[in-house]
Amino acid sequence: MVLLAALIAASAPPAEQATIYKAAGFALRGGAWKSGNCEGMESESYSPGSIETYRDLNGDGRPEAVVTESSAICYGMTGSHFWVLSKQAKGSWTLMAEETAMPDFLSTKGAGGWPDIQLGGPGFCFPVVRWNGKAYLNHRLEYEGKPCKL
Repeated sequence: MVLLAALIAASAPPAEQATIYKAAGFALRGGAWKSGNCEGMESESYSPGSIETYRDLNGDGRPEAVVTESSAICYGMTGSHFWVLSKQAKGSWTLMAEETAMPDFLSTKGAGGWPDIQLGGPGFCFPVVRWNGKAYLNHRLEYEGKPCKL
């Protein structure tokens, strides 16, 4: 498994950041990028949007961005929500996946070279979603690289 922190290869260029956040559905509120999911629930545990990863995830030569927002109140025991966006050939950004989970990009791949994503959180058996060419869909359950059952 590849840890999310290990995928951080470069920071998103400042000129791209607003475009990435907007493509993920975020708005600039009070000087911070917010999804709106946690509106009215911003407690001490809340962290506004952050571009955690900016690199080519699927080997097409264009960058992807992973945006996260966290809050124990808003996102429960998992505490985190993520959005995966892909830069298109014409320069726009497309939302590829979003989940309330901590993403772990795996070495196994779906269509177009897209990495499988383990949806982490509390527990010991996690869903893994795979890109089928149109969407990330449930593919299997695993824990520490081995199949498991809920």
